[in-house]
Amino acid sequence: MPTPEWLTERFESYRPHVRAVAYRMLGSVSEAEDAVQEAWIRLSRADTSRVDNLRGWLTTVVARICLDMLRTRTSRREDPLDTHVPDPVITRAAEDPESGAILADSVGLALVVVLEKLEPAERLAFVLHDVFGMPFNEIAPVVDRSVVATRQLASRARRRVQGQAPTSDGDLRTQRRVVDAFLAAVQKGDFEALVSVLDPEIVLRADGGAVKGMTCLVRGAEAVVAQAAAFSKLGLSNQVILVNGEIGLLSRLSDGRVLSVIAFTIAGGKVVEMNILADPARLSRLRRGALSRRPRHTCSVRSVLLARGAVEPIRSRRRRGALEEVGHEHASHRTNHRRTPAGHAASAEDRRLLGGERAGSARNGGGG
Repeated sequence: MPTPEWLTERFESYRPHVRAVAYRMLGSVSEAEDAVQEAWIRLSRADTSRVDNLRGWLTTVVARICLDMLRTRTSRREDPLDTHVPDPVITRAAEDPESGAILADSVGLALVVVLEKLEPAERLAFVLHDVFGMPFNEIAPVVDRSVVATRQLASRARRRVQGQAPTSDGDLRTQRRVVDAFLAAVQKGDFEALVSVLDPEIVLRADGGAVKGMTCLVRGAEAVVAQAAAFSKLGLSNQVILVNGEIGLLSRLSDGRVLSVIAFTIAGGKVVEMNILADPARLSRLRRGALSRRPRHTCSVRSVLLARGAVEPIRSRRRRGALEEVGHEHASHRTNHRRTPAGHAASAEDRRLLGGERAGSARNGGGG
């Protein structure tokens, strides 16, 4: 049987991948971290001596956990999906956007918005197959369907995604030029220039949570210009960041408080979609992470080691890291008696995995 130390080390090596699967399934940083921690609990209690492919096993386990969470969420959801903006994954963008090119393959927020509208089983089939490359015969037991039915689930999801999710220009230089032109036009009050960088059919979606007047769905360039004109009077300062691997903005009020995070989808040199998170409650969690400073982490792998029945909390210290996902920092501020080994600062491998490395076979996938 594998030693607890070995399991901890392997889990840490696969943690970025497991988190990437969970985030794309759930669209929530905090819920994804909960799913990752539950996967650790199940791993710590399971007999994995016959598991040939631990990465595939963890993929299957976290997928089952996420499917249960999605079904529960669907039965309770009261928020209108048309204006719901998922949690963004935020990193800092340097002056030269090429420095963030390693994140360019990340799933854009516009796609996550569409994934939120899928049925739970459709979402799971699409994410596992189309994003992470898992074969349908391994997905079928997770959704409790035949292989043929599972293939149909993914096909339906794919049609909806292709019909609703705009395809973004992948080049960060192009994205940066368009966003810079957008900002310059708003700051100068040159709304004719602003119209020139907006697609005529642009969709602007703003999620203000409980704040009255901040939640809206706006369609068309002229309507978006009117919104921009109103907000240009607030004297906002804007910082260029990466939102799910694409150029975005962090907007602050004159007193330094974060007002919103803006994700742009740019196609053909024009802004085709804007997704704006302006929910103070959710922004406050992000503000403790990448919105406020460059995070640092250390990982103490003392264990949780042998919590076959209960996992002790691990107290994280921090070490210096390069680009760090919001989910790491958010997790370090939550109190949860079921903790995974503490998160590392994002390595190049972490960032590559978050971009969508394909999952290996999960023929020995564990039970949910």
